Amino acid sequence: MKLIILDRDGVINHDSDAYIKSLDEWIPIAGSIEAIARLSKAGWTVAVATNQSGIARGYYPLAVLEAMHTRLRELVAEQGGEVGLIVQCPHGPDDGCDCRKPKPGMLRQIAEHYGVPLSGIWFVGDSSSDLETARTVDCQPVLVKTGKGERTLAKGLPAGTLVFDDLAAVAAQLLT
Repeated sequence: MKLIILDRDGVINHDSDAYIKSLDEWIPIAGSIEAIARLSKAGWTVAVATNQSGIARGYYPLAVLEAMHTRLRELVAEQGGEVGLIVQCPHGPDDGCDCRKPKPGMLRQIAEHYGVPLSGIWFVGDSSSDLETARTVDCQPVLVKTGKGERTLAKGLPAGTLVFDDLAAVAAQLLT
């Protein structure tokens, strides 16, 4: 199985320090939907692991998050692809869960769902916590410069991190 795991905010859609709180605020980054569809059509399973502490903070209900993910699936389907498992951490930073990145719970949940080891699987993110999560479970850390990516790049990266301009460039690399 060819599996790739993506962070959501800042990788697939535009991010906001004020949180993405409504379907109207959920705006795909140019080329990201097409990139997911291209990967899917080429036999890749595209899973998503996303921290969504805005739920714990009361900024938006789970139904709004589900509507965003439904829209993501619809847009990718319109391009002939599909999105695999989407897992989210709805907890706040002080809740003590094992799923909030940089803890590896969501990645382990995806691996268990698909029955695959995480070693070497590409995990694409835009933040230091994404890269740290990847390293924790021996995934290949991949940074995109969209979202918080440029700020993350300026802080220094874990050894072996691959860097791309955006998700479209990641897909282009994997499909060459």
